[in-house]
Amino acid sequence: MKKIALYIVLLVATNVAFAQTDTSALYYKYPNVPPFTMTKVPDSTTFAKAGLQKKKATMIMVFSPDCDHCTHEIKELLAHIELFKNAQIILVSHLDFHYIKTFYEDYKIANYPNITVGRDYSYFFGTFFKIKFLPAIFTYNKKGKFVQAFDGSVAVQKIAASLQML
Repeated sequence: MKKIALYIVLLVATNVAFAQTDTSALYYKYPNVPPFTMTKVPDSTTFAKAGLQKKKATMIMVFSPDCDHCTHEIKELLAHIELFKNAQIILVSHLDFHYIKTFYEDYKIANYPNITVGRDYSYFFGTFFKIKFLPAIFTYNKKGKFVQAFDGSVAVQKIAASLQML
């Protein structure tokens, strides 16, 4: 009897020790636009999810102003901005505000009213999306539901198609 009890205890302990934890990114568990807050460039005001327009597709791009792939993606996005005229675009980085503001000015983002640029002080986006590569792009439909994730450079036509802009 003692051997059976010991066997059961060891079996349970083994199961607990080798149990896999759920390592999937939070955006799979919570498929709505995340409840974010960021510091908006150029004026350092706070911008949050509540500031998003309702019933409008959303693209969130996590980037770094000094990343070649990111700057290439931004150039392509701006060159084909007409594909995204009915979408709201959030560009967010965790780097120092000064670098993001310089990027904002260099690319004349102020000329694009549907683009909001900001700094993620708390690295919320990196944690929520489990960022591994930059740029990291996440699209949400008009109802705010997750559609698709893209790692690294991707054709802007594919992004627009996921937003149902094409």
